[in-house]
Amino acid sequence: MVTVQSTVDTGHEDMIHDAQMDFYGTRLATCSSDRSVKIFDVRDGTQTLSADLRGHEGPVWQVAWAHPRFGNILASCSYDRRVIIWQEGGGQWTKIYEYTNHDSSVNSVQWAPHDFGLILVCGSSDGAISVLAYSANNQWESEKINNAHTIGCNSVSWAPGLGSNVKRFVSGGCDSLVKIWREGEDGHWAEEAKLEAHSDWVRDTAWAPSLGPARQTIASCSQDRRVIIWTLKEGGSWVPKVLHTFEDVVWHVSWSVSGNILAVSGGDNKVSLWKETLDEQWQCISDVSKGNSAQG
Repeated sequence: MVTVQSTVDTGHEDMIHDAQMDFYGTRLATCSSDRSVKIFDVRDGTQTLSADLRGHEGPVWQVAWAHPRFGNILASCSYDRRVIIWQEGGGQWTKIYEYTNHDSSVNSVQWAPHDFGLILVCGSSDGAISVLAYSANNQWESEKINNAHTIGCNSVSWAPGLGSNVKRFVSGGCDSLVKIWREGEDGHWAEEAKLEAHSDWVRDTAWAPSLGPARQTIASCSQDRRVIIWTLKEGGSWVPKVLHTFEDVVWHVSWSVSGNILAVSGGDNKVSLWKETLDEQWQCISDVSKGNSAQG
């Protein structure tokens, strides 16, 4: 049984595109086509607006909280081709960095596992992916992977750190491809694998929190109405399995913290939860229409 615990009247003046809780679950960041990012304090079932961040000049698609070891830091990306990194200090939020090196909408941002430092990956409609890193000399450095996805990149998601020094992330694009990127020993990023199974734009990708280095799993969803689960097999090949073909476009996939339940949302206005059985089949354990609570 999934129930709606609380609703938040954000005061946004247009469609909300993303909402993210911070590490401790006491703050909520939202972003909207009204060009603003809002931050709410969430305590005891009540939400209080604590900041209204204005700096973008177009719809803001996504927000991402950095790990609290770096302080209160939030990244946002927008149709205005920019990525803004915000930091709170003394109760005030300020813009600490603005990245303007994309030629089109920036659609997705995600922070790397905190063990790697303060590193942000950004995917853009110009087909490029940028990796921004806060260096030891207190400067932001960037590397741009041009032509990562022809026509555009829609999503980026980091691989869990697992105590290794190898940095990887997965991306999904308008070329119907899912790609895995790895940082080489020279410090530069290169394509490690190209995963082909979707037949239309890949809308979202999510690397599962790992249960161990031997089990690596990625979920991807697409305009082709399918969700595909990719599993890394011995020998380094990624094997696709279609979780389900839905009745409409699938926009988002998101793993639970333990990595064993996948939430799927799409154009049919439903959120469904999926769990893998012991015989490696995926079954729906809950199906909720947005705005209602229902039993799966």
